[in-house]
Amino acid sequence: MKVLSKTDFIHYLRCPDSLWLEKNKPDIFNKGVLSLFLSKLIQEGYEVEDYAKKLFPNGVEVSRNSGVDITRAMIKENHEVLFQPSFKTQTGAFAIADVLQKVDDNSYHLFEVKSSTSVKADKIHNHLKDVCFQKFVLSECGINISASHIIHLDKDFIKNGDIDHNELLTIVDVTEDVDGIYSSVVNEINSALNYIDKATIDEEQCSCIQKTRSNHCDSFNYFNKAIPEYSIYQLRIIREKKLNELIYLGCQELTDVPSDFELNDYQQSQIISITNDKPVIHSSEIKDQLDNLKYPLHFFDYETYSSAVPKVDGIGPHGKLTFQVSIHTLTKEGSLTHYEYLADKMDISADLVKGMKEFTGLTGTFISWHASFEIGRNHDMIPLMPEHRDYLSYINANMYDLEVIFKKNYIDYRCKGSSSLKKVLPVICPGFSYDNEEIQDGTTAMETWGILVTNKESKFKDQIRKNLLSYCELDSKAMVEIHKELS
Repeated sequence: MKVLSKTDFIHYLRCPDSLWLEKNKPDIFNKGVLSLFLSKLIQEGYEVEDYAKKLFPNGVEVSRNSGVDITRAMIKENHEVLFQPSFKTQTGAFAIADVLQKVDDNSYHLFEVKSSTSVKADKIHNHLKDVCFQKFVLSECGINISASHIIHLDKDFIKNGDIDHNELLTIVDVTEDVDGIYSSVVNEINSALNYIDKATIDEEQCSCIQKTRSNHCDSFNYFNKAIPEYSIYQLRIIREKKLNELIYLGCQELTDVPSDFELNDYQQSQIISITNDKPVIHSSEIKDQLDNLKYPLHFFDYETYSSAVPKVDGIGPHGKLTFQVSIHTLTKEGSLTHYEYLADKMDISADLVKGMKEFTGLTGTFISWHASFEIGRNHDMIPLMPEHRDYLSYINANMYDLEVIFKKNYIDYRCKGSSSLKKVLPVICPGFSYDNEEIQDGTTAMETWGILVTNKESKFKDQIRKNLLSYCELDSKAMVEIHKELS
């Protein structure tokens, strides 16, 4: 009999076959090394739980790893509130409740703690099903759950000095919502328990074959080995219904798509691009856009840090603290200069914006990739740095998003339906890539900087700074090179 945890159950809901592989062939199902980002999420979850415990001053801790026997003994001791009690059903379903509170009628109230700022019920995160799973396991173990709650971060909370847990957190009664779906979720739990105990399954294909790329499981390539390099899953923003129509027609390769199949303009251009083995380029539209840019051109990129529980005054849960910038400024005559800034402490740094302003002035066009991100960070910084309002407002009013060209006017099948900088750069500028960078994405940059500014004893601080500066500089330099190729 295999154990099914809440995490396993959510895994099952996304792809039953992937969970079966993890439970039955763990050597093939390789989770890999836990990333810095996932480690951070886990630690942040524990931090939010610690604040949630303060809501129950009479609570008693049950060690997370103490097992169900200790929990059973502590239940008999009649404590009012237990933190992290463990339960396991006879069929193998296992749960650790965040908070379990006994009430006057000898029933219990169940509290699930989330590090989000709302109760989520989407495909990726379904907090109500999480609670249903916990309630099912506890109920099977003889615990009468009369009410269910979710504790999450208050989206309106802004840190100002020491954090008051009563202001940081919100308790939502989800009893009716949970009761409304409970029976159907119990059926899913039982199906999951039966599925992971199967001796064999069809390992030639998993159910994700009928889902869009963003919904594929981690084991997709194992189960679906026949999927070609340039497949129908790369059709940009294709809907699941459309995807399954193509699957029904027997299409796998992009080149299999019938000429009369209804696609949007971008998707049609992908087919044309791979058929002719060259990009689809709307040169006149690109020229018009580039000609409208006002020199000097400031290619710039921010790096930001966020955490579930805010670390800096003036910022709320999951709010973004801008800690780094790289700017490459190109004049009309072709000269290129560079400015960079990297904060050395966890705090709002007006020096970052001050240095930017001294370097660029209120002149020219600011160019970023996926500009809504940089625009949003400038909006965030304006109330925190009112002395720089004019400058930050100027940037937003004179912003150009270079990514837009690769959403509309330059479509290459080798980008695989993506317009991200890291997909476009090696296609447009084969001599440039992130392969030699120690840091290769913004998430890793965020976590690396967090380590840099919080671990004062690190022997590698100089190297970490060097890696962060190199990565951010490449982001802005990449845009310069792409602009050069477009021009």
